[in-house]
Formats: sequence, structure tokens, C-alpha cells
Amino acid sequence: MSDVFGKVHLGYLVIETERFSDWRRFGRDAVGMHLDEALPDVLRFRLDDNACRFLLQRGPAEDTTALGWEVDDHATFDVIASRIRDHGVPITTGTEEEAALRGVERFVRFPGPNGLDQEIYVQATRGSDPLHLAATGGFVTGVDGMGHVAIATRKPHQMRGYYSTVFDARLSDYIDETISGLKFKIRFLRVNERHHSVAIASVNRLPLNPIRTRIQHCNIQVAELDDMTHAYQRVRDLGFDIALSIGQHTNDKELSFYAVSPSGFEWEVGWNPIVVDESTWQPTTHQGISIWGHTPEGNTIVALMERFKTGAQSVLRTEAAVPALAGAGIADD
Repeated sequence: MSDVFGKVHLGYLVIETERFSDWRRFGRDAVGMHLDEALPDVLRFRLDDNACRFLLQRGPAEDTTALGWEVDDHATFDVIASRIRDHGVPITTGTEEEAALRGVERFVRFPGPNGLDQEIYVQATRGSDPLHLAATGGFVTGVDGMGHVAIATRKPHQMRGYYSTVFDARLSDYIDETISGLKFKIRFLRVNERHHSVAIASVNRLPLNPIRTRIQHCNIQVAELDDMTHAYQRVRDLGFDIALSIGQHTNDKELSFYAVSPSGFEWEVGWNPIVVDESTWQPTTHQGISIWGHTPEGNTIVALMERFKTGAQSVLRTEAAVPALAGAGIADD
């Protein structure tokens, strides 16, 4: 069977929200993305020539509902679609209207872990308006995709198995970290030379998930250091919460900060992560997420109590794992 590693790239996120006014200020004025609000009940943000990188639609979820993945060609598209069907998982074709909203020619949708739909497409459409970004150097997208997402789960082995089955994802490394008194193991998966497109966070030996939203954070990457620090200052000046101050990660060496988006999940703006050399890379385990910095700024007692409450309630919730695509799951190497 054909290996699709290196032919898959994170292309867009779909977000459901009622907080359009806050998202305008956050996405355009604070983070510095291009805002497109030409369509009714829809906001779209661009990072580059693509017509859409973030699609915001009205709804009560206050959450990311789908990940869009660009694939290199129709042959790769067909390989992935066949895998989904061969495992007995339903796959549906998006309508022309849905494709236009996402800025793609056509796409198919299928279920993913943690209730996060997965969508694949081949060709993105270009935005019609001139690009207006606060980031003078622009954002890094291209062959590495537009960034990454981190997902908290009670079923990390099944989730890792899912992305391995669907996209031939490879393990980059692990991080062990204690957050709010809970011991986490984070698994970092890559689908191309970007160090990771999906990070999977789980509480060690406890079936808890303290994160309300389907993703814990998303990441976008700026091309120049000044654009990251200026975005940090704008976020603070406009009154949005900072979850973690500027710091540097242990594993991918990215300099970044984390803001709290209007829908509650975190938004990482980063600069200069390493690129994986497939000929020499070996997975390893790092202790702690940061070499320096990334100091919590928004962890009030109320926020901590909410996370503990969410974690306790998660024990009683069913977490979608799409077992048909997870195989037996992948245990830690």
C-alpha cells in the first residue's frame, strides 16, 4: 500500500462560535491575520494566498469542529479515501457551497478521534483580495502545512493509531510534564518535515481529560521573530488572556507564546521551530515542555477548578476514538 507520509499538510480549521465580534479583534487586530467577512454569518482568516485558513461559522459549540488536510495530488487523495472506506468508516463528499466556504475545489469528510471531523482536499483556491497582515514577514505555511494542533485525550494509543493508519504519521518524540498537579505524556506526530502536525496529550494512568474543547491549542508560525513578539504585545494590549508567556520548547526549539482564543482553546504563535531530517531523526523523551519561559499568566484558582471539574466529568463521557481506523492502537515505543 502506498505510503502518504510527506504528501499531507494541515490546511485549515473549522470553528463554530457565536463570538464573532471577539474573534474579529482577536484574529485580525491581536494575532494579525487577514480578515475576510464578505459572506453572511461567516468569518474567514487568511495567512497567505489561500482563500481560507480558519473558517468560523455561527453555532453554540465554541470549539474547533474539523481539521482540513491538503494532499499533494489526486492519487494521494484516492489512497487515503480508499483506506477510510476499506475500514468500513463512512466518508461523505462536501457540497459545492461547503467547499467554497473552505476555499477548496472539493473535499471529503470522515470522523476523527475526540469528535473532530477530518477533511481532505487537493487544491486550495486563492484569495481574491490583496493580503493584509500585521505580520510584516508573513506566516510560514507551504510544504510544512499551516501549523499544528494539540489534542487532549483519554485514549492516546488509539489516537496515535488513527493518524498512523490514515496519514502514515510518524512519531517525533515525547514530552513528560506535570501541569496543574497532573502528570501528562505528550506524543508528537509528524506527517511531513514539520516537527509535528498533531500533538496528543494524556494524563498518565488516569482516564481523565481536563480540556473542554476538542483541541487544546492550535499553532501558527511567523517568519520573523519581531512578528511573534509584536503579536504578544497586541494580545496583551487588547485585553485578551495570555495562557503562557513567551518561551522556548524543549523538543522542536520553537519560540512562542499562548493566548486564549475567544472560544476557549489556546492559540500559539511561534517562530523558528526545527525541521526534521528524516535521515537522522530518532524519537526521544524530553522532561518538560520548555527550556525557558512559557510561564502561566492566566491560571487563576477559578480556571484551575474548572479544569479539575471538566476532568472529573470526562470520566463519565464517551470519547469517540474511531476504533476501526485505530487498529489495536500503538503502544509507546
